[in-house]
Amino acid sequence: MGRKISVDSATMMNKALEVIEARYLFGVSPDQLDVVIHPQSIVHSMVQYKDHSVVSQMGTPDMRGPIAYGLSWPERITSGAAALDFHALPAMTFEAIDAPGHTERFPGLPLAWAALRGPAGSCAVLNASNEIGVAAFLERRIRFDQIHRTNLETLEAVTCSNPQSLDDLLDLDARSRIAAESVVSRLAR
Repeated sequence: MGRKISVDSATMMNKALEVIEARYLFGVSPDQLDVVIHPQSIVHSMVQYKDHSVVSQMGTPDMRGPIAYGLSWPERITSGAAALDFHALPAMTFEAIDAPGHTERFPGLPLAWAALRGPAGSCAVLNASNEIGVAAFLERRIRFDQIHRTNLETLEAVTCSNPQSLDDLLDLDARSRIAAESVVSRLAR
């Protein structure tokens, strides 16, 4: 894993960004999405249907499987990841993200829902801010726990216009990065 994705995994911003991706990829509302903590990392995604049946995508916790699928879609190729052995699986558990202790540990996730429910463009603001916050942390300009604060304050500070073009989106991204740098500068004192 690269340095940025390692930090995003630790803050759960990777999951926040995946929630945003899922909303747009599948055309669902934020209320139709949920995130649960699954410590065994066997179940990678689940979809619940109208009849309440659930289809899940499961595999060993090895990124070679998803990468191989991404490279070969719609086909499947051998990835080199170990096969899932159902006889040797540990008990699988799932925990609510808002269970005691989790909201403090993973403050990035609620920001995804805030951005999705916010004005158009809020998700772009969150993404730009997170990139600045993580870079500032990796450069040792801010502490780990200040990444979330950078994201939150930037999301609150930037006025979102409804981007209608790529130029509008690039402008919003640039303004978001400037605002995030301002937050980082203040926190770094």
